[in-house]
Amino acid sequence: MEPPAAFDPANLVFEGVDFGKQQWHKVVDFPPGATVAVLDLSNGADAEKFKNDKYSIGRYDENRSIYTTDLFTTPEGPRCVHVGIDLGAPVGTPVYACADGIISSCGYNPADQDYGNVVVVKHNVEDGKDIWALYGHLDAQTSIDADVGKVVKKGDVIGRMGPVEENGGWPSHVHFQLCFEEPPTHDMPGAVTVASRATMLRLYPDPRYILGPVY
Repeated sequence: MEPPAAFDPANLVFEGVDFGKQQWHKVVDFPPGATVAVLDLSNGADAEKFKNDKYSIGRYDENRSIYTTDLFTTPEGPRCVHVGIDLGAPVGTPVYACADGIISSCGYNPADQDYGNVVVVKHNVEDGKDIWALYGHLDAQTSIDADVGKVVKKGDVIGRMGPVEENGGWPSHVHFQLCFEEPPTHDMPGAVTVASRATMLRLYPDPRYILGPVY
């Protein structure tokens, strides 16, 4: 696979969309002074850190070996290239709306290693240009509280990080992913095949355009 996609915090224009047009809210507010581990899940070496570190970040465009269920099997090969960013924190940690928006879909993806509870919000980036943000691996109460069409304001609590029983079996974290097209359901492929990577990275841009240079 080609090297991971480069990110330049001084250039926030991607595919003609200027993410620098507004100030984005933190999706997760790590405590001041907290040690936040930037994980390397490309060979599974940091899988235990993902489970045990209190605060962590999982990288975008990383070719991972941790996806083991049939959910990630396709005729063109495994879906192994991560196209979101994982922000790990304890169960119950609030997850915030990065900007004003409208809930476009929400629900529960129950399969092992899937998202569990998900909210997808349509956010405006600049005049006439929208993006859809998926907030995944949330708790069950999130799905109860979320309603399609509900207006959210920047900094509102979208939901809270769920336990393994509610979030697809993963350590507590939020998977934050962007998409230039509205997904038909409360789902986006959080990992894609190597063969489709070049196309998918254009559809699912680097969340650091919103999160900032978190690693």
